[in-house]
Amino acid sequence: MPLNEYKPGTAFPGVIGRTADVSTPAWPEPNRAKEGAPNVLYIVLDDTGFGQLGCYGSPIATPHLDALAADGLRYSNMHTTALCSPSRSCMLTGRNHHSNGLACITEGSMGYPGSNGYIPFENGFLSEILLQKGYNTYAVGKWHLTPAEATSAAGPYDRWPLGRGFERFYGFLGGDTHQYYPELVRDNTQVEPEKTPEQGYHLTPDLVEKAKAMIADAKQVAPNKPFFMYFCTGAMHAPHHVPKEWADKYKGQFDDGWDAYREKTFARQKALGLIPPNTTLSRHDPDVQDWASLSDDERRLYARMMEVFAGFLEHTDHYIGELIAFLKDLGEYDNTLIMVISDNGASSEGGPTGSVNEGKFFNNVPENLEQNLAAIDDIGGPKYFNHYPWGWTHAGNTPFRRWKRETYRGGTSDPFIVSWPKGINARGEIRSQYAHAIDMVPTVLDALGIEAPTTIRGVTQSPIEGFSLASCFNDATAPSLHLTQYFEMFGHRSLYHQGWRAVCPWPGPSFSESGRRFGDPISYDQLIQLDAHGWELYNLEEDFAETNNLAATERDRLIAMIGMWYVEAGKYNVLPIDSRGTQRFGVERPQIAADRQRYIYYPGTQVVPTNAAPRVMNRPHSISVEAVVPEGGADGVLFSMGGNDGGFAFYVQNGLLTYGYNYVADSHFRITSTASIPSGHHIFSVEFTPTGPADIANGKGTPAAIKLFVDGQTVGEGHLPVTIPLSLGLAAGAAVGADPGSPTMPDYKPPFAFTGTVTRAMVDVTGTSVESQEEKMRMILARQ
Repeated sequence: MPLNEYKPGTAFPGVIGRTADVSTPAWPEPNRAKEGAPNVLYIVLDDTGFGQLGCYGSPIATPHLDALAADGLRYSNMHTTALCSPSRSCMLTGRNHHSNGLACITEGSMGYPGSNGYIPFENGFLSEILLQKGYNTYAVGKWHLTPAEATSAAGPYDRWPLGRGFERFYGFLGGDTHQYYPELVRDNTQVEPEKTPEQGYHLTPDLVEKAKAMIADAKQVAPNKPFFMYFCTGAMHAPHHVPKEWADKYKGQFDDGWDAYREKTFARQKALGLIPPNTTLSRHDPDVQDWASLSDDERRLYARMMEVFAGFLEHTDHYIGELIAFLKDLGEYDNTLIMVISDNGASSEGGPTGSVNEGKFFNNVPENLEQNLAAIDDIGGPKYFNHYPWGWTHAGNTPFRRWKRETYRGGTSDPFIVSWPKGINARGEIRSQYAHAIDMVPTVLDALGIEAPTTIRGVTQSPIEGFSLASCFNDATAPSLHLTQYFEMFGHRSLYHQGWRAVCPWPGPSFSESGRRFGDPISYDQLIQLDAHGWELYNLEEDFAETNNLAATERDRLIAMIGMWYVEAGKYNVLPIDSRGTQRFGVERPQIAADRQRYIYYPGTQVVPTNAAPRVMNRPHSISVEAVVPEGGADGVLFSMGGNDGGFAFYVQNGLLTYGYNYVADSHFRITSTASIPSGHHIFSVEFTPTGPADIANGKGTPAAIKLFVDGQTVGEGHLPVTIPLSLGLAAGAAVGADPGSPTMPDYKPPFAFTGTVTRAMVDVTGTSVESQEEKMRMILARQ
């Protein structure tokens, strides 16, 4: 006999008598999805260009993603914002990135409504909407949507995944992470990987296993309950990490260089029908080296960097295939709406020569070819934080010009695959309708027959700004509904309107042609000049890859589109235009606690993210650690901040007190004590005193004098000729009593936990010398 149920908030329909035998029960109706509602699976790749998947013409093998495309649709006209977090906010809210307060990544927020890093609660996430409709909701992998200063254990947690409608989360909160030593969070708590690299750990298979487990946990109890999973690999973002055997599969395949890759991929894209037959391949980029002019060593290094990337992508595809196979085993595949997308075009963060440490890019540090060549056999392994050069970036975005961070199509045009066997009759077809990441949410809601809610948890919702693509699922001739779309990223602007694109590049069409660098600021007077003379115009109906600038002959149309860009900018909080790049990382932002002169930290607690940790770069500071050393001595890390891409560690090794400084993996410096540390209860300190100015534009922080102390007495001295100027890394953090994650110094294997007892640590940024405050330190530490 069916239970008597009623909707919560309505009158109780049962009977309440004086005793149970004369009463009739009724139950609040559970929140159930509509019968037969499909699952929804987003698969978000990172930094993957239009020409990098096999089914988009690439020579890289992606058989499982190709199979999804064969079961559904490939879109040739999908666009993103040209940067990761801004695009991801569009995918989850259906609103533009400036409407979401994400003009940039959260580490680059600037304190204006369109760029403060805080996605408004009135811009509800798809997870919040589907949770109300009876779905399970899971987020796995990269997040990077919480303000960087709010990712510590102090929260607030309302903009972490579980605060934005996801019931479960497993992944990393930052923009990138080490694939062998990731900074992992499960729900709202930091956790360590279950295995080490030596035991075969890699992040991608770990994410897939956790995703499968989340789905199975619920399906075995409620097989008819649908799920929404937001699955975001750390791949293909740097570091390009993959077991050697995967990279070796591509040995020799890229020896003919990036121009050959472009030409072959371009020909395949035409043969596949992905691009119009009249498309012209964009020019060889002036910032990209000519392959033929490179030395044999350079070609060997750059080819290997691409072999590693290709192996990384095929490895990622393999494990995505495992997730899809799991859905098939459960009988869920046919009724799962799957959307595969990248968050922007291929990444240029490796610079013209590639890098074995992406941290150099974020700190304006030039590359060293000799060092990179010396690393060639280890690229792809846990030792390096590697990224390929601009030539492969340009090739990865075939047939378009430029790359991530710029709003030419190379930065904004991305692969987009939709598969839903039960809901889409078409198989293996291509769709050319104009689309943007903001269209994903309204498409899902349309396909599911769900209206966008007017309120979520009592918060009135803003209008969704995207358009549904569902009308073209089974009709290749359906008209495009998305007619106008603005773009802005680091001052690089463009506008799409009914088949035309106006583009205003900054710093210019290329760095070499403009004489400027990424991150150079735009002044008000320069903006006036750019609006008068800096815009380009392309007719995409005839010029798919933006190769024929019509600004001179279509002046009236261009002027109208420039005006339209400003209308859109006003509508979506785009202003002010701010072209600064890595300089943004040093901007002071509000913290959950007032800025202090002294910070006390404890062992056994969560790592304190860089944006919530003390600001110690380019300023005098000291670190003091209260610890007990047993008879016979102790080794291990007392305090650390960073990873193998850069940072510092204060540690004891072979009985000697040591301060190790990792300058973006370019140089490693060590200052050690002149004698072994004594047993017993002590305060161990290191003092950092700048000895000269920083040269941030050229990648150099302040040089510094370093002193080591035991109980206020000097036991070692040394000098750092250079330090990190801007960023220890997107995921680096402060830890007490160990160095979790990748090792900051190559002298030990992580976590190299201190084998004595650490009580607490104090970071002092007053500039007061350790000698003069030793007694005060004891009092401060004793009071905690």
